[in-house]
Amino acid sequence: MAKVLVTGAGGFIGSHLTEALVRQGQEVRAFVRYNSRDERGLLGDLPRDLQNQFEVVAGDLKDPHAVKKAVRGCEKIFHLGALIAIPYSYIHPFDFIQTNVLGTAHLLHASLEADSIERIIHTSTSEVYGTARYTPIDEKHPLQAQSPYSASKISADKVAESYYLAFDLPVATLRPFNTFGPRQSLRAVIPTIISQALKDEKIRLGNTDPRRDFLYIKDTVRGFIEIGNCDEAIGKVVNIGTASDLSIGELAEKILGLVGRERKVETESQRVRPERSEVMQLLSDTRLAQRLFQWKPRYSLEAGLRETIEWYRENLGRFEVGSYPL
Repeated sequence: MAKVLVTGAGGFIGSHLTEALVRQGQEVRAFVRYNSRDERGLLGDLPRDLQNQFEVVAGDLKDPHAVKKAVRGCEKIFHLGALIAIPYSYIHPFDFIQTNVLGTAHLLHASLEADSIERIIHTSTSEVYGTARYTPIDEKHPLQAQSPYSASKISADKVAESYYLAFDLPVATLRPFNTFGPRQSLRAVIPTIISQALKDEKIRLGNTDPRRDFLYIKDTVRGFIEIGNCDEAIGKVVNIGTASDLSIGELAEKILGLVGRERKVETESQRVRPERSEVMQLLSDTRLAQRLFQWKPRYSLEAGLRETIEWYRENLGRFEVGSYPL
C-alpha cells in the first residue's frame, strides 16, 4: 500500500483520520509535534490493537529538515498540522504565522523536491470566509481575515495554490466547516457546552448570536479520504459542511435537551471575541464536493451530538470542566 503522511496526526481531526486510514489498511506515517514527554497527542486514544500499526515521527513544521525527513518516501500527504485556537491567536499571532504559513511552505517545498509525492491534501477552514456576505457560502466567496488565525490560514491556502499554479504540485484543498466530535478540546464550543451541561450548574459561553454549520467528525474524515482519491479535485478548494446552521444559543438548548438537564446560559466576557473579529455566520454550499466526489454528510446534527455526548460522559474526568483553555 502507498505510504501516507498525516501531519497534525496527534490532533482532533488528525487522530480520527489516522485511525480511518489505518483501518483501511494504509501504511501511515503520523507526524506529531515533538515534546520531551514522548506524548503523541490524541493518537493515544486509538484502540490498542491499532497502536502499533502506524509509524510515529516527531518534529516541528517550523523545521524544514524535520519536514523533509517526514515527507521522504511518502506518496500521499494529508496536511492537517496547524495552530488552531482563535483566542490564542490574539495573544501570539506570530506563532500562527510561523507554524501555519511557514510550516505549510516547508511541507510544500519538501514535497516538490521529493520524487514520490502523488497527491497533497491541504486543510483549510471555513474561518477564512469571515462573516458571510451571502449564504450559502461557496468556494468563490471573498476571504476575510477577522483573526490572526484566519489570516494565517488564508496565507497557507494561497501558498498551496501558488505551488499548484507555479510548480504543478498536485495539491487539493479541503475546507471543512465547524467539525465536532469525540476527543475535541474543551476550547471548542460543543465540548464546552456538553462538559458544563454534564458537570456544572450553568453554561458559560461567549457571544451566543453567531451561527455555525456543524459537521460531525466521521463526515469530515470521509471528506478527506474521498478528496484524496479524486483526480479532478487537484488545484481546487472544496467546502464540506451540512448546508444548515444554528446559533450558539440554539445549539446550547439542543445539547441541554439531549443531556436531559436544565442549565442557565450566561455570557462570560473573557470568552467574547473582539467585536470586529467575531464571525457572525458560516453556512456551507457543498455542491462542488457533491459534484467532484459525491460527498454528502451522513450524520445529522442530533446523531453526531448523541455520539459526542456519550463520549464525554465516559471521559469527563480527563478535562478541567469550566476552564477556558486557549
